[in-house]
Amino acid sequence: MENKYLILLYYCYTPIEDPEQFRIDHHLYCIENNIRGRIIVASEGLNGTVSGLREDCEKYMADLKADSRFSKIDFKVEESPTHGFAKLHVRVKPEIVHSSLRHIDPNQRTGIHLEPSEFKKIKDDEDVVIVDVRSNYEHHVGKFKNAVTLDIENFRDFPDKVSELEKYKGKKIVTYCTGGIKCEKASAYLLEQGFENVYQLHGGIIKYGIEEGGEDFEGKCYVFDNRVIANINKVNPVVISECHICHTKTDRMVNCANPVCNLHVPICEDCGWKMEGACSEACKEHPEKRPYDGTGYYQKESNGYNPYKGLNRNKKTALPSDINQLHVS
Repeated sequence: MENKYLILLYYCYTPIEDPEQFRIDHHLYCIENNIRGRIIVASEGLNGTVSGLREDCEKYMADLKADSRFSKIDFKVEESPTHGFAKLHVRVKPEIVHSSLRHIDPNQRTGIHLEPSEFKKIKDDEDVVIVDVRSNYEHHVGKFKNAVTLDIENFRDFPDKVSELEKYKGKKIVTYCTGGIKCEKASAYLLEQGFENVYQLHGGIIKYGIEEGGEDFEGKCYVFDNRVIANINKVNPVVISECHICHTKTDRMVNCANPVCNLHVPICEDCGWKMEGACSEACKEHPEKRPYDGTGYYQKESNGYNPYKGLNRNKKTALPSDINQLHVS
């Protein structure tokens, strides 16, 4: 199948004076340019994962970069045979990635950026410690070989786990995440806590896979689009995650068929059918259990999805029909 679509992952820490007005304008722009995905707008910047036809995505990237606020955005670009998203959501939030580190401005201080080629050269050095700052469900399905992982359910829990890294203070700390955004604040926080040699993998796992073939990334990378997981390692791939039911090796991610549970875990194909998509016997017998189709992915009901719905929550804005009236900012 031909890869007519692109999936873009990006972020930019930059001041946005009126996040709500930006949200409205950007939402309109995406509709008119057939861009779908999830975009977060905050006073501290922009964070998005979007998809669209190749020409639409190329226009989207060019238009964003033409805005001086976003000229330094580093897009991670992957090809796809289909849209990565069924809908468009542009939302205003207090932060572009939920953390407990709102006082940190990565534009003022953050860990030294390592390009994928530089990371590849030093990742196995004895004085280097690679730290995964993602959540449990992400690093359980894939991580760098010998990486230090932290038992966190959400990124906002990261500061509570930094004490576990104290024994590495004399070494070079290299943080990594999916696309780089979490590392901007995580590495800055490590510096704030007295760590001196702090680095971060620029562009995260995705960029490393694109530019360096993903060598020594074990398992798959959890992603926040309809793919759920992405192949990263084209050099020496292995599967590290285990089936939640039988503990055989599998990287097949499933949402529990019981919507009340909805646990997101690896479940092999055999156990998927045996358990009818449920993660436990109790969930299998739950009266609200969803029909299992072999994928473990449950598309939310569209209910006549209207991309304009909710657009004008706080302001009166006309919906222009001429694309020339729309602006990224």
